Amino acid sequence: MNKESKNIEETLIKEVAAILSMEQGSVGPEVPLHEMGLDSLGFVELLVVIEKTFKIRLMESGLTREDFKTIRSLAAKIRIMT
Repeated sequence: MNKESKNIEETLIKEVAAILSMEQGSVGPEVPLHEMGLDSLGFVELLVVIEKTFKIRLMESGLTREDFKTIRSLAAKIRIMT
C-alpha cells in the first residue's frame, strides 16, 4: 500500500471511529463496515465526511455499494478518484 492510500485509510479509520464512538485501534480496515455497527445514519455521516475531506461529489462519483464494504476498499476507490 502506498503512502497516499495509507493516509486515506487512516483518515477513514479516524472518522469511522468517531462516528461509532470507538477507539481507532478497534476499527479494522478489512472488517465490513456493517459488522462494526455502522448503520444507515452512520453511512450518511461518512458520506458527508468523504465529500468534505476528499472533495468528491458522491452523486457523480460512481461509487458503488461494493466500494463501501470495508475501509480498505473505500480508501482504494477514493485514491483513484482524487
